Amino acid sequence: MFKIFTFVAAGAAVLATGLWAQEETPDHRLRAAADVFHEVTAAPDKGIPRDLLEKAQCVVIVPGLKKAAFLVGGDYGRGYALCRHAGGWSGPAAIKFGGGSFGAQIGAESTDVVMLVMDRKGMEKLAADKFTVGADASAAAGPVGRTAAADTDASLHAEILSWSRAHGAFAGVSLDGTVVSKDGGEDRKLYGMDESNRAILHGDVPPPAVASVLTSELDRYHHKERAAN
Repeated sequence: MFKIFTFVAAGAAVLATGLWAQEETPDHRLRAAADVFHEVTAAPDKGIPRDLLEKAQCVVIVPGLKKAAFLVGGDYGRGYALCRHAGGWSGPAAIKFGGGSFGAQIGAESTDVVMLVMDRKGMEKLAADKFTVGADASAAAGPVGRTAAADTDASLHAEILSWSRAHGAFAGVSLDGTVVSKDGGEDRKLYGMDESNRAILHGDVPPPAVASVLTSELDRYHHKERAAN
């Protein structure tokens, strides 16, 4: 039994290594994250309620989260977190998603994930080096549509709301058990040195020029909503 478990674990590790090796460079991933946010907000009837976006302290975008399994399942993804700062947005703090579940499923798929961190308490969890969704911060699947009025329990009580998009369909999703951690290697590529998530998300570190493709998309939506109101 021990040999079987060791083999399975080793297989999962090799699979995870292969998935990480396929990851894009930061500039491509930033553009992919900007595209995900643009597409989600371009269809208000089928996207994240705009009142939740306006209230959110932070946005987390993971384009192309990989879900793969070979006896042992696992989620692997890299993306960015940005928080509101001085009327705009902080630079992107690179984050990684990780999680696993045992199962007999075999296959692989890719999905985009968006999380909204709704309050300062959730923001502080995000600013830490690592936290677990659902265990360290309350979380819920987010509602879809123009307004969250019909889903007040999720919108009023959860620190984190989350959605996923696969095959063109966008829906709320539970990410309980997902570990969100700092992606130090990605941050070094973006900022040229080690920077803490806390410093980046609190606006203490100037955003790198390459990040403008994502911050501009967030600002564009923010200003459009202000003009509409």
